[in-house]
Amino acid sequence: MADNSRPPVTGYPTPPQSAYSNGHPPGAYSNTAYPYAAPRPQYVGYQYYAPDQRATFLRYFLVAMIAFFAIVGTMLLIAWLVLQPRLPEFRAESVTLANFSVSYLSQHVSGDWLVRFQVANPNKKMRISYTDIESYIYYESEPLSVMRLPPFDQGTRNQTVVQASFAAVDSYVDGWAVSGMNAERASGAVIFQVRLIALARFEAGWWPARWRLVRVFCRNLAVALPSNDGTGKLTGGVRDCMVGLL
Repeated sequence: MADNSRPPVTGYPTPPQSAYSNGHPPGAYSNTAYPYAAPRPQYVGYQYYAPDQRATFLRYFLVAMIAFFAIVGTMLLIAWLVLQPRLPEFRAESVTLANFSVSYLSQHVSGDWLVRFQVANPNKKMRISYTDIESYIYYESEPLSVMRLPPFDQGTRNQTVVQASFAAVDSYVDGWAVSGMNAERASGAVIFQVRLIALARFEAGWWPARWRLVRVFCRNLAVALPSNDGTGKLTGGVRDCMVGLL
């Protein structure tokens, strides 16, 4: 007789375990993708960092400074090409010496020097004004006399004659200078050096005036002394002087 107490069986019967080739039901380890989207990862403690304002300012400042110097350099280059500035030219045209004497015993030197300079402004578009002019005369490195010269102006392509008068009356000098001057005098000529320092103003139309320190050095000015009366003149003609700006 049928057992009516058991529930009815529905579906297909479960095959025995031996029916599986590997002991697992089919599809247990299949490569089929998961039908639902994977959940997004959760970022814990995420923070937003704003750019460093100080670093940004420094970058912009550096770029601005580079641009500024580039513009200024370009303007200076253009001005130089337009103006074509040149150094002034100084020449020792003549030197006359009178009442020259050197004492061995007292180490004193006396004399009157008159130096004539040819000063030329070779610039086509630039004027030069000189002021606070000081001139010195030396024997080698030993100073003998100093004097101030009056200011003067020079236009473009201009030449000016400037005179400097030096006087030494029993000026004390070192023993080596006394020996050197007497030895050179015995050979026929004593060699002097002349220096000149001036404050110069360079002007050129719209370009702002600039003040520069001009330094002039006239070396190896040989003054012949053929007689014993202490009178002599420059030998060798006009001498070019070295000129520099500070």
